[in-house]
Parts: sequence; structure tokens; C-alpha cells
Amino acid sequence: MTNEFEPTQTPPLPESTPAPVPTPAPAAAPATLNVNADLSRLELVLAQVTGELMRDRRNERRWRLAGRLAWFFLALAIVWGLVSSQRGGKASTPNGPHTALVEIRGEIASEGDASAENIISALRSAFEEKNAVAVVIRINSPGGSPVQAGIVYDEIKRLKALHHKKLYAVCEEVCASGAYYMAVGADEIFVDKASIVGSIGVLMDGFGFTGTMEKLGVERRLITAGANKGMLDPFSPLKPEQRALAQAMIDQIHQQFIAVVKEGRGARLHETPDTFSGLFWNGEDAVKQGLADGFGSLDSVARDVVKAEDVIDYTLQENVAERLAKRFGASIGAGAVHELEAPVLRR
Repeated sequence: MTNEFEPTQTPPLPESTPAPVPTPAPAAAPATLNVNADLSRLELVLAQVTGELMRDRRNERRWRLAGRLAWFFLALAIVWGLVSSQRGGKASTPNGPHTALVEIRGEIASEGDASAENIISALRSAFEEKNAVAVVIRINSPGGSPVQAGIVYDEIKRLKALHHKKLYAVCEEVCASGAYYMAVGADEIFVDKASIVGSIGVLMDGFGFTGTMEKLGVERRLITAGANKGMLDPFSPLKPEQRALAQAMIDQIHQQFIAVVKEGRGARLHETPDTFSGLFWNGEDAVKQGLADGFGSLDSVARDVVKAEDVIDYTLQENVAERLAKRFGASIGAGAVHELEAPVLRR
């Protein structure tokens, strides 16, 4: 009999396979693994913070050291400047006959380089030096304070009489007004043909804002004790009697200036109606009018007049201490104060 079956027969069932056994889930990671990871992160953060702190400490030490070094060098510079300032404007160790030079440059003012204090200090050093054959003041100044110019002129006369030493003035670009006031104290005045010389006069300048204040509707409330206490106030009208008082004052100063010029120049001066009018001339005309004696420069005067070609500068120089003081703000308010000090007389 064959294995074939009839269609009506039930087919044989396949052999049964065993049911799959479920695989157990992997065991959960121990809690200690999470703790170790957190500790590792914490250690990393602490290491970074510690590194930053160490770097900050090192930078702080460096800056502290740099600051101490800066203060040390600053103190050293100030001490050096103070020591050097004791020498005034005197050149170091002049060891033979020479011409002593004192420079006068810029506006003549009490707070400037061309102040009476600075100029006189240099002049005294120059006159007191036994090897200085003569003194030359080299001038390039439009003038300035009549008070400062007068102080220098008087000291020039005193030093010349005390030391029996001659002083010559060499005028460069400008020797006008108060600068010429000082120059006439010299034994001789030398100029260049194109120098500007003269301006023998006095001026007082300022501004008036009364019209502007009226347009803006601003009222000036000035209370004074004394009829002329508010004289020349720029915010008040100028009264005719106060103008007359101011004019009389500058006229008197002008006469003082004229007397000094006549005393200094003597018979060499060829006076004309314009001589004391405030006009100025070039060097060539100044020589013709007797305002100057001849043409010359510092070198030519030292060589041909003084007969001592070596020139030593006695001009008072600003020392390091003063420069540092100004740099750190010691004179911050000087400009504002100067502007408030008005009106100022100028020659």
C-alpha cells in the first residue's frame, strides 16, 4: 500500500517543535557607575576652577610686581629730576672762556617758560660763571606781561653792574612789545634784516556781551560794594568814566615803557612820531631808527663781538619731576584759572 492518501483523509500533522524559552533581560547597571561618572565630572570642574584661580593669582602677582616697579622708577625719576633742578639752567662743567646763552621764547607770562623767575634764574647762573665772557639773550617773543618784562629789565641792570659783564640781545623772528622792553637792557641789540622789532605800546583787551544778553533775555545781576568794583565786567555796559580810568592806567604804563626805551637806547634812538605809537618794523628799519645796533646771529655775535665762539646754554630747562607732575595732573586747572584772570595787560 502506498503512502498516498485520499482527498477525504486528514493530512498528517507536522511534528511539534518546542516553545521558545524567554531570554532573561540584562541586569541593570549598578548605581555605583552613575556615582563614579558624577565624581569624574566634578573632578574635571574642580580642576578647571583651580587652574583658573592659579592663573588669576599669577596674573595678579605679575601686575603687583609691575606696579611696584613702575612706582620705583617714578620715584627714581623724581629724585633725579630734583637733583638736576638744583643746577638751575647752568650747563655742566664749563671749563674755558665761552659765551653764555639764555633763551627767551614765547609769551612772557608768570606761568610760562618765559617767566621772570625762569629768565632771572638763568641770567644769574650765567653772570656768576667766571668763565662766561659775556651773556647773550636770544629772543623770539611777541611780548606779554609788562610786570614780568619789567622785573627782568631791572635784574639785567643789577647783574651788569654787579658782575661788570656785558649782555647782548639777539633778536630772531620777533622781538616786540614786552620782549623789546627786556632787550633794551642789553648793551647792544642785534637783529636779522627780516626780524619784527618794536611795538612799543600797551593794550588791554576783553569782550562785551551786553547786546547778546539782551537778545537772549538774560539779565545780569551784579551787586558790588564800591562804585568801580565791577569795572570792566564783560556782562555789564562799560561806563565812560570807567573807560577813562582804564585809559589813564595804560597810558601811565606806556610812559613807563617809553622811559625804559629812552634809558636803554640813549642817543642811539632816532625818535619819530611813530616810534612809541605801537608800530613795529623789520630789522633793517629798526637799525635805521636806532631801535637796534646792527645785524647778527648768536654765532656771529659770539665770534665777532664777544670773541668767545664756544656757546653754553644756561636756559632753565624743565626737569623730569616737573614734567611728571604735569603729566599726572598737577596743573590741570591752570588753563581755566588763566582764562578767568581777565583783563590782562600786555605789551
